[in-house]
Amino acid sequence: MENQGAARIPRSAPSRRTISVALSASLVAAVAAASCGGSSPGTPGGTGGSPVGGATTASGTGTNSGSGGDIGLGGGAPTGPFADFPAQPVLDATAGVTPVPADIATLFGGPGTGEPAGGPCLIEPEPGTLFPNNWVRPRFSVAKVGGQNVFEIRIHAMNETNDLVVYTTSPTWKMPKDMWQGLTTHLQDVPMTVTIRGATLANGMLTDKPSLGTSGDIRIAPASASGAIVYWRTNSADSSGELKGFSAGDESVASVLKSNQVQTKLKGTTVSCIGCHASTPDGKFAAFKTVGDTQGDALGSVQAADTGAPPTFWSMASVDAMAAGEVGIPAFSKAHWKDGERTLLTSYGNGDGAQLTWFNLEATVSAQGSAFDFLQRTGDAHGAIMPAFSHDGKTVVYTSTSKSGDGRPTDAPTDLFVVPYAGGLGGAATPLAGAAAPAFSEYYPALSSDDAFVAFNRIPAGHDTYNQSETEVFVIPTAGGTATRLAANDPIACGTSKSPGLTNSWPKWAPEAVHVGDTTYYWLTFSSKRGTAVPQLYMTAVVVKGGQITTYPALYLWNQPSDEANHTPAWDVFQIPLPPPQ
Repeated sequence: MENQGAARIPRSAPSRRTISVALSASLVAAVAAASCGGSSPGTPGGTGGSPVGGATTASGTGTNSGSGGDIGLGGGAPTGPFADFPAQPVLDATAGVTPVPADIATLFGGPGTGEPAGGPCLIEPEPGTLFPNNWVRPRFSVAKVGGQNVFEIRIHAMNETNDLVVYTTSPTWKMPKDMWQGLTTHLQDVPMTVTIRGATLANGMLTDKPSLGTSGDIRIAPASASGAIVYWRTNSADSSGELKGFSAGDESVASVLKSNQVQTKLKGTTVSCIGCHASTPDGKFAAFKTVGDTQGDALGSVQAADTGAPPTFWSMASVDAMAAGEVGIPAFSKAHWKDGERTLLTSYGNGDGAQLTWFNLEATVSAQGSAFDFLQRTGDAHGAIMPAFSHDGKTVVYTSTSKSGDGRPTDAPTDLFVVPYAGGLGGAATPLAGAAAPAFSEYYPALSSDDAFVAFNRIPAGHDTYNQSETEVFVIPTAGGTATRLAANDPIACGTSKSPGLTNSWPKWAPEAVHVGDTTYYWLTFSSKRGTAVPQLYMTAVVVKGGQITTYPALYLWNQPSDEANHTPAWDVFQIPLPPPQ
């Protein structure tokens, strides 16, 4: 459907595995210089023991060995000792939790007393997990074995005077906030060994010998994670859903924007794909598709003072041009977002005819060349959708495919291509080496904040991309190279669920890469269906030092409502309302 008054766009137009990859010299220099898919149920984790966990390191040998996440994270030598952990065991007295006997430590006995293996599985945090130093306090969650109903959580760190020892009858326990605050200061880059034991309690006595479950290290990075994560929440009664969000350290989530709050500037339009959203570079607006008498993109404020309102600078000439045909998922660049230059990059059309298209949101006339135009892509005969716009405004990474719908890929082969933006002119389009392999379909690209890396989804060729359980998350240098499979694709080793099969999808980078000495810390969020009946959000780290990429297990974001379907996250400088207190 078209607006008759507008200028029209022409229709023809494993957690301890070591994976090796050699970073190009150009990528190492770049890093050193830089200071709406669907969802369906997953499979819950199982039980059993687990060896010490670690990270996946990309180094250049192509072998599976290594001891995991110890590349020298840059936090400096540990000092102390500190007294963040109390001398006496913590007896969990959380409301609603069955109390443990006062002599429970005596009943369990000291560690290493010949207890059998095969005890509780630590579901979160996984061994090998790396936390940002400003993150929400950890929640420890176990999958019990048989009739076990009482658990010991023990944490040892070499510069703490005492071990932390916790006894609880609940399968989950949250570390106190003040304790966590001490650790984020004192234990940066210091391994904390977590050991779980379980037993069966009846009438104040243990009816079996405590069994040893998961044991492994977790760490706090000497780096923070900035920005806010805003994601799409749906349920069976409300398929359009809403956007919810939170910042690092928040223990609950805020309602950010509902589809019926978006005030579209063009009569007859409503918002449909609120889930396929992107942030404007100033964090004030979310952008998404519309549907109705016309189809374009919409922008709605995520700020509490004017929720859903469109930008005042968004001209009707730009709105009319955008509404002339079916556009796709929007993208933005810091370099092209300022007064006098507000550029939205998206796709127009579907299938082989889909084109990368820029829109000038401040245009005074709706003509081609003023309100919109197409990027030339010499060398790519297929359609172009789902662009990722580099932060420096020079490069576009996109999905090349012959079939698409609503601006996203379907069941045709897909590859990642790179094209220069060149002031909106485009140029020669080239496959992204390592992310355009005939044996795979690669899609949903996202550029890191320094434009050094691309994160993306990958599945074997021939699969439909929509709601694809087999998809996994990879990262690759923007200059091309060897794609690194994230350790975060894999759930806890002592569980029963495995990847591929968990719909690990829609990766998005934190809005800042943090440099500590010669080490660069990147943070990623993505959605997955491990361990729950609905998709949930996870976070992970990608660390680069000396040309070596190390990836880490996934950390479950326990502040999200676990009974809601949480998907398609965006991680940016969103200016969202504060969430309610937990």
